Amino acid sequence: MGELFGTDGIRGLANQYPVTAEMAVRIGRAAAEVFGRNTGTSGIAIAKDPRISGDMIEHALVAGICSAGGQAFLAGVLPTPGLAFLAREMGLDGAAMISASHNPFYDNGIKFFNGDGFKLSDEAEADMEARILQKGRAAPFPVDRKGFGMVHTVRDAAQRYEDFLKGVVGDNALVGLHVVLDCSNGATSEVAPAVFAALGAHVSLLSCRPDGININNECGSEYPQRLAAKVVDSKADVGFAFDGDGDRVIAVDAGGNRVSGDKMLALCAKNMKEKGRLAKNMVVSTVMSNIGLGLALKKLGIDHVITQVGDRYVLKKMLADGACIGGEDSGHMIFLDHHTTGDGIIGALKVVQAMKDSGESLECLAGVMEVFPQSLINVNVAKKPPVETIPEIVSAIQYAEANLGGQGRVLVRYSGTQPMCRVMVEGPTLEATERFCREIAEVVRKSLG
Repeated sequence: MGELFGTDGIRGLANQYPVTAEMAVRIGRAAAEVFGRNTGTSGIAIAKDPRISGDMIEHALVAGICSAGGQAFLAGVLPTPGLAFLAREMGLDGAAMISASHNPFYDNGIKFFNGDGFKLSDEAEADMEARILQKGRAAPFPVDRKGFGMVHTVRDAAQRYEDFLKGVVGDNALVGLHVVLDCSNGATSEVAPAVFAALGAHVSLLSCRPDGININNECGSEYPQRLAAKVVDSKADVGFAFDGDGDRVIAVDAGGNRVSGDKMLALCAKNMKEKGRLAKNMVVSTVMSNIGLGLALKKLGIDHVITQVGDRYVLKKMLADGACIGGEDSGHMIFLDHHTTGDGIIGALKVVQAMKDSGESLECLAGVMEVFPQSLINVNVAKKPPVETIPEIVSAIQYAEANLGGQGRVLVRYSGTQPMCRVMVEGPTLEATERFCREIAEVVRKSLG
């Protein structure tokens, strides 16, 4: 990670560095240069989630792109995976998504995809960051040349994406199912209900009326409590909660029980193996996955490959090893046989497909994996030195690991998008995990707060 780019693009408080209008202009110019370095010009698709600062950043980003001779294609409010699809389908050079994902409305950010619909490599982000941070550089085109880009509106962007999603499972695939959707007042608020209804589901909705500031506000994948209550009250078969930009999803079964990303990976992998569609007999996830995922996959005879945190690293490993399914416990799920990036709506459709194929409830399917007790505490920090260089933190981790005696694990890592340190402990009992998690978090707070 560099000064600007974290694990998922550039992100921070809107109107504060680096998420300012001035920086967005610089970012747009750099993007036009990077995406156009082979052809001399660039076509860049731009979409946003509905948070209130999106318009400001969009216009500034467009100004930067056009000032460098790039062509800006505006897709409006669209889920992040929808933008990745659009860039690939339209044959553009790249795409820029304006979103802060699951963060509160006062945050925002920009993340990029190349023309093939994949997130940028670390090298490409480093190149772009170097260009953004150059001071006082001359404009790439003299003012007396016809080197200015133009703005184009993609009026059917959402419809194109909806048509693509409907092809994932086929016509009438959801007939007979009652599904509750919590769209987090975010980018899926129009697309997801339209897709599920078109596929034949009876759809009930929550948090589908974005007003610019209610995105992720006690709703969506980070707050599934209301979804659970709605599923139970309406006697629905299943519920799905998306995050603000639609690249992750969490499920709720008919009994109101939360089904994590890890459980969805396990049950989808099982279904794909039974149908002969599990490429390389492999699932890729991160170190944040629950211990239970690995045990479940081993029991199913499926290989489990683990990467560092971040869906970009999951994808990189999937591409290298030929896997077709991977993801994170947070609900990022990548199905490479359908898309190039994590897609919450596709994840939900694949879960429903597993239900239809098996004739079983989600509660039954989720039983494929036992979740080990886990505690997670996010600690706000003022600095992010390597954890292994702080003796007090290292000692606290070693003490916890010794007491868990091989029946659990400890993971302490910094957030790639926020000024916080995540302390996670898994173990044989909830009491043990909570105690050790609190103790380590307190040491982190004293050392780095």
